[in-house]
Amino acid sequence: MALFPPLSSLFKEPLSTIPLLQFKSSSIFGCKENFGEIERTQFRILSSSKSSPGLILKASREGQGLTQGLRSDKLERIAETEKGNDVFDEMKRRFLTFKKHTYMENFDHYKNLSNRQAPKFTVVACADSRVCPSTILGFQPGEAFTVRNVANMVPPYESEPSETKAALEFSVNFLEVENILVIGHSCCGGIRALMTMPDEADSSSFIRSWVFVGKKAKLSTKAAASNLNFDQQCRHCEKESINNSLLNMLTYPWISEKVIKGKLSIHGGYYDFINCTFEKWTLQYEGSNLKEENGKFAVKNQSFWC
Repeated sequence: MALFPPLSSLFKEPLSTIPLLQFKSSSIFGCKENFGEIERTQFRILSSSKSSPGLILKASREGQGLTQGLRSDKLERIAETEKGNDVFDEMKRRFLTFKKHTYMENFDHYKNLSNRQAPKFTVVACADSRVCPSTILGFQPGEAFTVRNVANMVPPYESEPSETKAALEFSVNFLEVENILVIGHSCCGGIRALMTMPDEADSSSFIRSWVFVGKKAKLSTKAAASNLNFDQQCRHCEKESINNSLLNMLTYPWISEKVIKGKLSIHGGYYDFINCTFEKWTLQYEGSNLKEENGKFAVKNQSFWC
């Protein structure tokens, strides 16, 4: 805490003899420096209230513009606060509805969840506000350990630490999930960023540095779909990036070990929210290797929900 010396030590003349700054209300809000001077003047007035009551009267008469301006500013802040409260009022209503109709009606289930969780799925999904996996696929609390990031990407094992890698380690090694599902979606902004950026990583942007994880998906898309327009290429890359993430997961030794032993399956999913359809597939393993068909890794259990 800063300590202020006595005011008498700051001024050689008595406070009552220091001339009061003159100003117009229009200059108060037009210059930040002038406003600072006014604040210092008010400090002197309040500090000398006992010895100079007339000075206070003069300040109150000449400061009506300041008072009115501050009052107006206060009203504006109140209006903004009330507007912000409208958002949280709706959030509060939703929470209380959840508590009454979901939590209390399934109290034993939530009580058990407070002791432990045993999800069957780890879900890697996009952070996009339009594609919440629990809403789309109906996951209930305790069913899916979920991590969301830009463009639902999984970096390879030999890369920098990330929240996605930590989530995979925790869910696979400690929660012992049986399935990992990577969900991509239509109109993905992260994929569009990937498709428009240079082929070299850009350290000046967090987004570009992150989506560079999907570089292989971009290159394979350019090779296979160069005759398509940009939107179609992005759609192709959205699915190609999912497979790229599935293959990246196999670089994690504790994931590949469980996949080989049949204790863990890794799946891809694609949500088209324009037409509200969902595609699902699973990487196919034979023995200790991924099965290949026509130079590509094979998938099984493909399904299309519409």
